[in-house]
Amino acid sequence: MEENKRNLLDEEAKASLDIWRYLFGFADMAAAKCAIDLKVPEALENHPSSRPMTLAELSSATSASPSHLHRIMRFLVYQGVFKEVSTKDGLATGYTNTPLSRRMMITKLVSSPVNGPVPPFDAVHGKDLWSFAKDHPRHSELLNEAMACDARRVVPRVAGACQGLFDGVATVVDVGGGTGETIGILVKEFPGIKGINFDLPHVVEVVQAMDNVDNVGGDMFDSIPSCDAVFIKWVLHDWGDKDCIKILKNCKKALPPKTGKVLIVESVVGEKKKTMIMEERDEKLEYVKLALDMVMMVHTSTGKERTLKEWDFVIKEAGFARYEVRDIDDVQSVIIAYRS
Repeated sequence: MEENKRNLLDEEAKASLDIWRYLFGFADMAAAKCAIDLKVPEALENHPSSRPMTLAELSSATSASPSHLHRIMRFLVYQGVFKEVSTKDGLATGYTNTPLSRRMMITKLVSSPVNGPVPPFDAVHGKDLWSFAKDHPRHSELLNEAMACDARRVVPRVAGACQGLFDGVATVVDVGGGTGETIGILVKEFPGIKGINFDLPHVVEVVQAMDNVDNVGGDMFDSIPSCDAVFIKWVLHDWGDKDCIKILKNCKKALPPKTGKVLIVESVVGEKKKTMIMEERDEKLEYVKLALDMVMMVHTSTGKERTLKEWDFVIKEAGFARYEVRDIDDVQSVIIAYRS
């Protein structure tokens, strides 16, 4: 009986990781096709063999956006397609080919590189993801259903990692809460809390009523309803640093000065190298984070998955006094930013 239970738990754990590869497996080919189209292997091969090619040099040689190119190369280095090494002076890192990337030079694939100011989604549809969703209710519904599905999986883990954080908290606002699935789970996990599901008016106007939850329409770039704590899950990765800082500043304004806190549920990219010893689960989670970063590059103009250093920057720039990161053994972590 116990063995059957362990096997079932092992299957559940494996499934929770494997589903991400089915969802984002296309990122492997998409990133490789970008590198081929940009002729990255050729640029590296033609560079003087005495030293690796820096990001700035590679960007200049391929006429590619440095920030986008960095993220593509980070993903492909992790996959073992290219190699990242230190320059001779030790002041920078650079890239070199591998036997695999050299073979790419004889492979002709058709692709559209991520090389301009307009993300592929915008180029195809003539508008950004959010405008498209507003004009196409079915697509908006699909987005909200996907977020609700992830909430049912992740939020109980978040609740388990955040015991004590809601002591003395009377109201929680879920920013970008969609269908209200997330805040609905939170008010059940922490009885006594009043929840506010906050999203764009066209989103919340079709949300069903829930006990202890108010649905409020608005724009997080303008203001956020007053509360004791803010919960914001998989929202900030849609936006660049400037917009993230603005959103977080609005979160800060909504909170009480001494006890207010923001719970950010997002990925923290570890930038771990394949040569480092990593547990199999951690390695698979890191792959998902980097693959998700490729997805963000396609669907948004400035969105990205952030490293701890990048999270440190936006949180401090928004004026928060301190923060901590709690691992929930998932693609996302919980970053708690304290107002004071």
